[in-house]
Amino acid sequence: MLAVLFIALPLLGVSLLLERLSMADAGGEPIGFAGLVAFLLLPFAAITLVVLAWVRFVERRGLATIGLASECVSPAYLRGHALGVATAFAVVAAIWAAGGFNAHGYTVAFGSWAGLSRIAVLLACFVVQAGAEELLFRGWLLSALDRKFNAIVAVVVTCGAFAFLHFGPGQYWLMTLNMVLFSAFACCLALDSNHIWGAMGWHAGWNWLLATGFELPVTGLDAGVSALIVALTPQGPAYLTGGADGPEGSIVCSLFFVGATMILTRRIARRYTAVR
Repeated sequence: MLAVLFIALPLLGVSLLLERLSMADAGGEPIGFAGLVAFLLLPFAAITLVVLAWVRFVERRGLATIGLASECVSPAYLRGHALGVATAFAVVAAIWAAGGFNAHGYTVAFGSWAGLSRIAVLLACFVVQAGAEELLFRGWLLSALDRKFNAIVAVVVTCGAFAFLHFGPGQYWLMTLNMVLFSAFACCLALDSNHIWGAMGWHAGWNWLLATGFELPVTGLDAGVSALIVALTPQGPAYLTGGADGPEGSIVCSLFFVGATMILTRRIARRYTAVR
């Protein structure tokens, strides 16, 4: 319930504010680039502050207990970010190779400094947005449940909460499944490394390239910027392309998350067995 409140209240409050400023529609969807930036920055910055304040002043825990170990910030985050970008590129390339996309322009964004500036701004926005989600779900919620119950219960409940808060009316069933699979993957990243810096970097890199690299939606959200790499148009069945949700709703994405989670789970199990 706390996780739901921590993310729902800031999002609701900012959505109402943006609607009054004509930067979001009645459904809370951002309007224009300024609306998108405000949507990615304001509520998620608020979520970050709320979670940090709760941990510090209510639970009286140190930041390392929620995966924010200070000694591995830069290398872990940058490595995770690079892997997130590489994974997004590989998933989109696999869908394209399978006939799910049609290309109609390459490196379009490089034709305009304004377009490149917007892409740079979105990089910072996704760092904030993805970092807040990882802090809340894989940092605070996962660690709190793991301490109170065990890692299996922690992962299951965290995945359920993450998928619930990303669910929308009429959402394609494969997208809902992939939200669960993504959360399981991110949980395993955090458990394998004993921090969330890598998961934060991976999430930010993944979201950023999907939003800016191909003129495709990320989690159903259209960034409205020219393609940094190649402009793609979906063609073929929704289970391959992800439909209106973008590549995150594709079966290719499902296969990646299942495979990566299995690899990480084996590594975690081997280390746990060795410690015992």
